[in-house]
Amino acid sequence: MITTDMIKEVRVRSGAGVLDCRNALKENNGDVDKAIDHLRKKGLASASKKAGRLASEGLVSSYIHGNGKVGVLVEINCETDFVAKTDNFKALARDIAMQIAASKPEYVCREEVPAELIQKEKDILMAQIENEGKKKPANIVEKIVEGRINKFFKSVCLLEQPFIKDDEKTVEQLLKESIATTGENIKIRRFVRFEMGEGLAKKANDFADEVAQMVK
Repeated sequence: MITTDMIKEVRVRSGAGVLDCRNALKENNGDVDKAIDHLRKKGLASASKKAGRLASEGLVSSYIHGNGKVGVLVEINCETDFVAKTDNFKALARDIAMQIAASKPEYVCREEVPAELIQKEKDILMAQIENEGKKKPANIVEKIVEGRINKFFKSVCLLEQPFIKDDEKTVEQLLKESIATTGENIKIRRFVRFEMGEGLAKKANDFADEVAQMVK
């Protein structure tokens, strides 16, 4: 039997409509967790259909952490000003800003990563594999490099990182769930992260590189 409390729990946890929650529970024999998974899968599917729609509204959110030691600005877009002003959208923007502060991504998605940087990373990975000892067949090396380069993308690309509040999902999945809930396309347009002393550290590294080149 599907009870009101069960529907309420699914609705609170999934953000889906009452009728969708009831139907999901019916299709999964009253199992709340399976119903939520069912709605999530449906939500992700419907979100992909909205991905091509224009998102020209939104907001710029900020987050300051560690007594002013780390700061983030992030621009998140949606389709209407109405959605941009909702508490849920503002909460999403803040969560994304916190994610950037904590996880230090460098790009929104892997398509933004420069081709030369990817090639450099692959060259390093190939050298690492060669230095591991036993020679491996080319197809095995290719698979190893592919696996490790995917780990690299997860570390530098915001959308591929595990969400800091729920590491069972990625930031991209979080975004798609919000798209399913709002019914609008949502995009993380750009971000910038500041950390005290970061500029000085970069200058020191650049200077060290210059010295190394002079010594060669």
